[in-house]
Amino acid sequence: MTRPRPAAGGGRRLGVAPERLGRWLDGVAERHGAFTEIGELDGTVRVTCADGTTLTLRAPFDWAPGPALLTGFGAAARAPRRVAVLLVRRGRWAVGVFDGPDLVVSKVDARQVQGRTAAGGWSQQRFARRRGHQTDAVVTHAADTAVRVLLPHATTLAALATGGDRGLVAEVLADPRLRALATLPQTTPMEVGEPTKAVLLTTPGLFRAVDVHIVEPADRT
Repeated sequence: MTRPRPAAGGGRRLGVAPERLGRWLDGVAERHGAFTEIGELDGTVRVTCADGTTLTLRAPFDWAPGPALLTGFGAAARAPRRVAVLLVRRGRWAVGVFDGPDLVVSKVDARQVQGRTAAGGWSQQRFARRRGHQTDAVVTHAADTAVRVLLPHATTLAALATGGDRGLVAEVLADPRLRALATLPQTTPMEVGEPTKAVLLTTPGLFRAVDVHIVEPADRT
């Protein structure tokens, strides 16, 4: 489960692992009373508890609502899907393919990008050009890595999950060779640290999580 955070319009948002969703909903019912209303709107499931607490559940991937909304929603959220992950920050990148929570293939790499300097004048301009070239090289090498590691799986992928510097991610995906990745459905960009192997391994907990917006009666006063 991801840490709760304030939500626009009141209440809080959190991510719940699909495998834990049933137990988590049982806990909500124990604290806030039985579910008095369950409905679907624009792909989300809306739940109202006896005490007036409301939940809005959004699945990480597309799903088809059926008669038993919560049961179908939970099954769709748990269904294993193959997802490509692309993480890029200045000087470092990581890519991987996950089958559900399991890592299938990955590559993590780095390239030096010079830090900032307080120098001015021509020295500052030369530094800016050099740093710009180094950043361009990071984008190129990250795209090369994605071509080698991710593209062979493109036809089996349900989605692309990205994280890190959004501008650099966009530059990597602008590479014409990665069109098959860039046109995949994309999950909500992930807030991650430096793209290390350890960070890469935590990403299924983010891109597979069910997004929950919970509003309690006290949040409305």
